[in-house]
Amino acid sequence: MDSVLFDPKILENIDFQPAECHYNPPINAINPGEDLVLRPLRISDYDNGFLENLEQLTDVGKVSKEMFEDSFKRMKSSDGLYYVIVIENLVSERVIASATLLIEQKFIHACGLRGRIEDVVVNSSYRGRQLGKLLIDALALLSKQLGCYKVTLDCRDEKRGFYESLGFKKEDGNSNFMQIRFH
Repeated sequence: MDSVLFDPKILENIDFQPAECHYNPPINAINPGEDLVLRPLRISDYDNGFLENLEQLTDVGKVSKEMFEDSFKRMKSSDGLYYVIVIENLVSERVIASATLLIEQKFIHACGLRGRIEDVVVNSSYRGRQLGKLLIDALALLSKQLGCYKVTLDCRDEKRGFYESLGFKKEDGNSNFMQIRFH
């Protein structure tokens, strides 16, 4: 059995009703598009293009299968701190998009939790299909469902408008630090 980073039911249970954005044509976590599936990262995604897709975002470096599997196992054993989601093309069996939600335990906000979205990337041949919006919505709503008091991300200047359209607001004094406060 292929090991998954977290229970797939967590994604199935996300309530998309409070989402800030709308999809045209309609897509969602259960049906992200024809021949596509949104799911947790699998340990086998090393061979399914996960790292190659991340290369479209930043320099990944040389990551051996052993390094990938060790990192995967550490993330999996972290007791719900890492949520890496991917969109897979079922025909090619390749990862074509991914994003990560990190959960940070804080002392502030009554020892609350903060979500942080990182490493959002959609393969260049799949851009314009609302998949980035879907990844961000899924992780922002998941962070709320997990009890986070806010979810944050850093972005490039040219991406601020995109994140603002999804309900993120920039923090005063820091133009690239975006957040959604839940309470």
